[in-house]
Amino acid sequence: MVRVLVPLAEGCEELEAVTVIDLLRRAGIEVVVAGLAEGAVKASRGVVLVPDVTLDAVLEENFEMIVLPGGAGGAARLEADARLRRLLRRQADSGRYIAAICAAPKVLAEAGLLSGRRVTSFPGFLDQVEGVNYETTAVVVDGQVVTSRGPGTALDFALNLIALLLGERVASEVEAPLQRPSEQLQYR
Repeated sequence: MVRVLVPLAEGCEELEAVTVIDLLRRAGIEVVVAGLAEGAVKASRGVVLVPDVTLDAVLEENFEMIVLPGGAGGAARLEADARLRRLLRRQADSGRYIAAICAAPKVLAEAGLLSGRRVTSFPGFLDQVEGVNYETTAVVVDGQVVTSRGPGTALDFALNLIALLLGERVASEVEAPLQRPSEQLQYR
């Protein structure tokens, strides 16, 4: 079974975290949610998320993909965690996927994993990063690195992750019951 790690830190963006976890699980992917510390994680809007395990419990395990949710506070805590930086470098060195949304691509940059890559993020979070090719599309896939812009792109991000891991057919099967509009939303 395909396994994906989603590390959670205080201040993470709940919409991004829950969307990724939910859609990947709908696809039949084993998603392991790991807190940086023991206990529940309070997200950026006060939603409390309960990780499956601590990061320490899975440091020696292998995953097909590691996905970092954003949220400025959560991303800053992920960025400051030396264990996570080592894990991300090992993941990249092994040629497996790393993915980040919103503020979290900065975590990948600080780990030295974005040099020369096409990337995106929430506006402003990669402005000071040298050597990246910044794009403004919803999701950017460059080899084994996947980045996305923010909460509004979380569905597209998660569906792209499913397509990379299990194929476009499975991503389409997960998307169909979501009833996403094919036209642009009109506010009434």
